[in-house]
Amino acid sequence: MGKLAFVFPGQGSQSVGMGQDLANNFAAARETFEKIDQVAVGRSGANVLSTLCFQGPEEELKRTVNTQPTIMAVSLAAHAALAAELKGSMPAPDFVAGHSLGEITALSVASVLSVADAVKLVEKRASLMESCPRGAMAAVLKMQPQALSDLCAEVEETLKKEGAQGTESCVLIANYNTNEQLVISGNPNAITRACALVKERGGKAIPLPVGGAFHSPLMSGAAAEFAQVLAGVNFADAACEVVQNFDARGGKQAAELKAKLAKQMESPVRWTATVEYMVAAGVDTIVEIGPGKVLTGLVKKINDGVRVFNVFDSESLKATAQAISTVSVP
Repeated sequence: MGKLAFVFPGQGSQSVGMGQDLANNFAAARETFEKIDQVAVGRSGANVLSTLCFQGPEEELKRTVNTQPTIMAVSLAAHAALAAELKGSMPAPDFVAGHSLGEITALSVASVLSVADAVKLVEKRASLMESCPRGAMAAVLKMQPQALSDLCAEVEETLKKEGAQGTESCVLIANYNTNEQLVISGNPNAITRACALVKERGGKAIPLPVGGAFHSPLMSGAAAEFAQVLAGVNFADAACEVVQNFDARGGKQAAELKAKLAKQMESPVRWTATVEYMVAAGVDTIVEIGPGKVLTGLVKKINDGVRVFNVFDSESLKATAQAISTVSVP
């Protein structure tokens, strides 16, 4: 058999009720939610992370400041429940990776960060990103990466000629989800211009319901502040290879992992290259751990020869546990 990777979802995978089935049926998941609630300081009542996961409301769950830590909470609870289900016989992954905020979840699972530090970092990251200057994002379908990159450069050049200053002309690819599913990010006017050109050239552009230009230079102020926070957090060397969004390359050294995470917020998410890197290294089984099935769908589009599994509720957990308990890693 080949190698095993665990991957963890990012913003957009949230839904009201996520994680409740796991908490109801697995003591390990319940205990993980309780631990995370204790370290997520400043939250009480309806704003407690587990309450937001289980009960919503949806409008609150959609807020970046809540979405990011709740998705991480469900992902860590699901991972704990899977380990408990396999009673110590869970195969250790050769690789872990996460999509955007999921990278911090991956770092925790790889023993780089304590759960408490991971929660604090995601809470800070979410707060910084929610308070960033106004921006926009749009999903783009039916365009190849190079064609879309060239289109963004064309829009930037046009806007600069029209007098745009600084980040007023900013538009670039923020998420390389698959070769045919991309996300652009930047100044709202630049995004509008780019979407119009995408449609003119036969592509499809779908504005996303976010108020920020995530993974773009409009995040540079937030990224600088986040880097200062990271400087005071203890990182350990990883128990397995962590493939990071910044360059889609794996690493284990604490200093390298921290340096790349510091750059992530203002850099594109290279998910296609991340999956390709792991497959080239021998991965043939990928388990998405956390709410939803977004990453599973992306992996299938990137390489349909990879075995994919999910862990997001009791049924999916038991099916995955049975499947991966037979995976032998050389």
